[in-house]
Amino acid sequence: MDLQLSGKTALVTGSTKGIGKAIAKQLLKEGAKVIIHGSSQKSVDKAMSDLGSFPGATGMPCDVGNENEINDFIKDLPEIDILVNNLGIFEQKDFAEIKDDEWIKFFEINVLSGIRFSRALFPKMLEKNNHGRVIFISSESALNIPEDMIQYGMTKTAQLAISRGLANLTKGTTVTVNSVLPGPTYSDGIEDFLDSMNGGDHDRDEIQSEFFNNARPSSLLQRFIEPEEIANLVAFVASPLSIATNGASLRAEGGIVNSI
Repeated sequence: MDLQLSGKTALVTGSTKGIGKAIAKQLLKEGAKVIIHGSSQKSVDKAMSDLGSFPGATGMPCDVGNENEINDFIKDLPEIDILVNNLGIFEQKDFAEIKDDEWIKFFEINVLSGIRFSRALFPKMLEKNNHGRVIFISSESALNIPEDMIQYGMTKTAQLAISRGLANLTKGTTVTVNSVLPGPTYSDGIEDFLDSMNGGDHDRDEIQSEFFNNARPSSLLQRFIEPEEIANLVAFVASPLSIATNGASLRAEGGIVNSI
């Protein structure tokens, strides 16, 4: 299927690894120009060594925890047709142990970064009124708040509210705003997380079986999702073919959330 993304320019935040990198790669395959974003030049260079073979790939670093860096980064951006607010962090921690500065950090990186990029780029999309797309990469944790990652779940729920609110502003235009909710995905972050829990060595099949038996027993997929499986959905939502999908929270979580 031709997703009609040729000639479109996308910014995918946090696209040097994991789901973000898979999204960037899929958009590049579909003919879009994609800005690869990471927190450091080193991380961007590493990703570009893998994605640089696509003629539309451009690397730009920015620390989204630094408002001045974000402002300078935005000034240097070309005209953006597709914004994918993918960047996010997570950590397993008991609620009582989460300090105020950690709550603020999670909000700033997971929520406020997307607000800042959207605030700069979304009005221009509305003014142009030619296909603009804003996509928030949320999580099933927005609906199924993990007891050991409440700070993370809070930020993912907040993204749904922002996404729906922005979508309400697109009425009568060709611009859409949606959220995609992945389930547990076998990305670099999950691999590092599993390593930290198992002393740097783990058997994927064994850990996967234990995780879905104990932590996510409601999963219908009963395995980790591959980043490319999330990227396939995001690429469609980013395309002109998805114009009827607006203001939606699109679940790609393997059936973990047991609701209609």
